[in-house]
Amino acid sequence: MSPSEPGTLREAAAAIASGRISSLEMTTEALARADRSQPHLNAFIAIERDAALQAAKAADEAVARGIPLGPLHGVPLAHKDMFDRAAKVTGCGSRIRADHVAAETSTVMARLERAGALQIGRLNMSEFAMGPTGHNAHHGRAINPIDPARITAGSSSGSGAAVGGEVVLAALGSDTGGSIRLPAACCGVVGIKPTQGRVSRHGAMPLSFSQDCIGPLARTVEDAYLLLQLISGADGRDPTCRDIAVPAALTPEIGSLRVGLGGGVFTEALSGEVASAMDDMARLLRPACRSVETVLPPDLSDLAELANVVAISEAAAVHFDAFRSRPEDFGPQVRMRLSQAIAIPSPLYLRALQIRVVMLEEFLATVFSACDVLIVPTMPFLPPLSSEVDVGASASMNRIVSAMTALTRPFSFLGLPVVTLPVARSREGLPVGLQIVAPPWQEQRAASLARHIEQALALGSFAATFPRPTAA
Repeated sequence: MSPSEPGTLREAAAAIASGRISSLEMTTEALARADRSQPHLNAFIAIERDAALQAAKAADEAVARGIPLGPLHGVPLAHKDMFDRAAKVTGCGSRIRADHVAAETSTVMARLERAGALQIGRLNMSEFAMGPTGHNAHHGRAINPIDPARITAGSSSGSGAAVGGEVVLAALGSDTGGSIRLPAACCGVVGIKPTQGRVSRHGAMPLSFSQDCIGPLARTVEDAYLLLQLISGADGRDPTCRDIAVPAALTPEIGSLRVGLGGGVFTEALSGEVASAMDDMARLLRPACRSVETVLPPDLSDLAELANVVAISEAAAVHFDAFRSRPEDFGPQVRMRLSQAIAIPSPLYLRALQIRVVMLEEFLATVFSACDVLIVPTMPFLPPLSSEVDVGASASMNRIVSAMTALTRPFSFLGLPVVTLPVARSREGLPVGLQIVAPPWQEQRAASLARHIEQALALGSFAATFPRPTAA
């Protein structure tokens, strides 16, 4: 993005509302960045030029006529290819749904439209959101804007690439086992996985109905949190969406917080850079918070397997008919996972759901009696090379892919809110992300601490600022 362009969502909306920049100018430039970046980032499945320019002209007419404006009026965004919009294609990164035209608009898209946001295109993703690496057999993988040889991670791969590559200021993704947090960590941006039931999933592609969450990726904590506020709230069309108040505004007060540093499983097999970032974070927060102490979680050794049983069993139910009639139209990674899922006995799936209730109660009682927020790494190592996790690339592929989600899956399985943000940079310039985990419905608490960390890093010498690559 050029130095003259607004750097946050609020700044962009204010510039349009004041007439300093028109929505048409801002949208035209965003489309130009999308075009320039596509050969290098492959972030988009479709760039919707004509519709975006038409919407931008309408936004400018509303400004000229003095019509009340929403908080994102005229601001161009792009989102993962899994949220329905009436009379438009929602492909879900797949061949099977490549021409699927939605009959109605999803709740999250309708809420962003009411806020005034525009959409310039559909972003790349792992096919049907079934893959943490971001690979896609039909559209190719999105490219990491910091190091093209590294993965963006997935399944919200295009969202990570488009935000990290500064094509758009923010994007929506989905998270079932880490699919917002992993791309955010690999691409050096902020991601929020809300509490299960915070955001309506009506009109969004299902993967695992008991674990799916919709949330934002953005360049700043403020922007990510603003999007979360706009898409949150009860929705009668999604019975799993709870009638809980929209997250309150962020607060600068963190002095009373007891910060827990995840011990046990959360410290095993960490790379040197990730372990160092955890140590540095403890030093940064001790003067500002009530306490910063190591907290040992309950035994989570079986959690990853239980979470996977639930997720792929539910995914198999979603795709059962198509998989039976058109197996050749699924990519090899998805075809393999669905083949395994169909063989899972239903008693095992139901037992995993029962155990989850017990594990959540134990985790809340053990961890959040000792701290108010828990900080753990997002991944135990730096973003892997794409060549390490290509299907059939090496004998270590399965081990790496499993380890990638080892620190994100627990919080999806338990339904807890998490903010991930970049806090350090490796010797090679790769981002290191940490997760801030809070009790249910306490997104404000996690995001307020994340904003404090973000501001401390920007003002101090704790970590080098991230390179923000141009989209060209």
